[in-house]
Amino acid sequence: MTWKIAPLHASFMLVAIVGFFLTAFWIKDLSWKFTLLLVFAVMFIAAFISMSKAPIIKKETRSRK
Repeated sequence: MTWKIAPLHASFMLVAIVGFFLTAFWIKDLSWKFTLLLVFAVMFIAAFISMSKAPIIKKETRSRK
């Protein structure tokens, strides 16, 4: 089985970074902090893999009729 890597938007990585830092500094409960940091770290890793391994999609400038 081969892996197919989907291209993700840049906003996905931005949400992961901002969410990680906001969670690290604002959340005081340790269990919520650990859980959310783990979620945002996994999101960042997924965005990084998508950025480096996903195929490049070429957009057509004109629509064909």
